This record gives sequence, structure tokens and C-alpha cells, in this order.
Amino acid sequence: MDTIEELAEKIPIVIINNQNEHLNVDAVELDNSKLGRMMAKHLLDLGHTDVAFITPPLTRRQWQRSKRVEGFVREFEKEGKKDHVIIKAADESNDRKIPRMDSEYAMGYELTMELLREGRKFTAIAGQNDMMAIGAIDALHEMRLHVPKDVSVIGCDNIFYSSIRRISLTTIDHFVALKGQDACDIILRKIDTRERALTDSAPISLYNIEYTPKLISRRTTGYVRTRKNLSGKIN
Repeated sequence: MDTIEELAEKIPIVIINNQNEHLNVDAVELDNSKLGRMMAKHLLDLGHTDVAFITPPLTRRQWQRSKRVEGFVREFEKEGKKDHVIIKAADESNDRKIPRMDSEYAMGYELTMELLREGRKFTAIAGQNDMMAIGAIDALHEMRLHVPKDVSVIGCDNIFYSSIRRISLTTIDHFVALKGQDACDIILRKIDTRERALTDSAPISLYNIEYTPKLISRRTTGYVRTRKNLSGKIN
């Protein structure tokens, strides 16, 4: 982290990072734990107390994924339901592969199939991101489980595909595209400021931007209706 601050003194740098990192650098921030808490609260409000969270590998290199999981579990812990949360993470080998367009979708599909084969008890699935949630939906449909009647599904990121009517995924929007635009705008301002500083007095500013995430409630989540063992659906 010291290296980043040293570089920022020489060239314009903007980082898009988790809010828990305290750096003296221009930043567009994201509180991943808050996103997890929002996902959990939505499911709890709908009566879901037995849930699964599917995620890509939880490695130190991708530590921000763990923050989202921690926030999710913490919300259930507040309700005394921590032991009712199943964390299903993909194998670390997945992060060593060259990602394909469908990598996260495939992980969501396979992890959901594993949950069903194991006969785990859950009425809702939360995906670390929307593509994993969409993979989960396809796995559930393949096993003749109705979403959200049998199992509710929530994702995170609000990507374009999530709003397609046939998918209509409940998700958390934390404005990914706007963060990229803001990061570019800050860099351009910094370049302009440095150029003007050569001829007149220009203020030196430290930018710090954070958006308030928003729940987008669509058709893949609903009130809990059943607690039956889903393994009966697997042939």
C-alpha cells in the first residue's frame, strides 16, 4: 500500500477499492460487507432463515469476496441464525484458469448442483455476483425447482442480463459503470490540475467517492413457502 501512495505523488492514480482500506490516495470506494448485509437482510425480511451463499474461491488475493460473505453471515448472526448459512465456495484452482465468458455462470451452476446433490437444507441462494446467481437459477430449473416458489435467488452487481424479463434477477446495484466514469474523471482533473499548477496556484484535492448501494427487487425472490428437503428433486 505504501508503494501506491508513493506512486500517487508522481502520477495521477485512482483506486477502486474496499472501504476498509485507508489510503491517502484518490479513491472510488465500495463497502463489500454492506452489500452482503443488504442481500442477507432482503432474504431475512422474506422469512428465509435457511440459506446458501455461493461464491468464487475465497482466496487472500481476492479478499474482497470474503468481505461480502462476512457481511452476509453477520446479518444472519444478528438474528441468531449464523449456523443456518451454508457457504459454498468454488475450488481455488478456478482462479488459476484463464477466465471465459461463462466462468462465473458455470461456477454458480455447479455449486448449486452440488448443494442439491448433497441434500442441503435451504430456501434461498445468494450469489457473490449476478452471473453466479443466473447459473444457480438454471441449475434449479434443470432440477424442476421453481424460482422463487421453491427457492429464492439473489445476486449482486445489477449487470445488464439481470434486467432481462425472462431472468428478472433480484440484485444489489452498486453502480459499477459510474465508478469507472468517476475514476476517469478524477484522473483527468488531476492531470489538468498539475498542468495549471505550473502557471498559477491550483488547489490540491483528494477525491473520495462512495455510492449508496440499492436493492433492485425483481421476480427471483419471494416470501418463504416451504422448507422441504430439496434432495428429493435429484434423480
